[in-house]
Amino acid sequence: MKTSVVRPMLVLIAALCAGSGAEAAGSAAAGGAQFRARCGICHKAAPDANSIGPTLYGVFGRKAGTAPGYHYSDAMASAGTVWDEASLDAFLKNPNAEVPGTKMSFAGMADAGQRADLVAFLKSLGAGQP
Repeated sequence: MKTSVVRPMLVLIAALCAGSGAEAAGSAAAGGAQFRARCGICHKAAPDANSIGPTLYGVFGRKAGTAPGYHYSDAMASAGTVWDEASLDAFLKNPNAEVPGTKMSFAGMADAGQRADLVAFLKSLGAGQP
């Protein structure tokens, strides 16, 4: 093959292998399914909709233990965590290790891809809201 053909093919192959990065960020649609299956029993995804657990609407960027109208454990109320990709991922992986004394009775999610999807979904809840 000529060099003029090989070089563009190598660039294309390298770009495809590198990926767009979107996969690492997770899929909000797949995360919605994770939310319904794993979280929806205790949490709602609507504003001012506390249930067994606090609403997760607007959780991204919110300080842990501060959803209005919900009574948190002392551990969560004093955690000081602001929920972002990294803190949500760590908490979802092992809630009791991240916030010892949390009253959330969830063992955690081992699968990093499922956590990334769920974090993408949580990030989409209330996006652009004050």
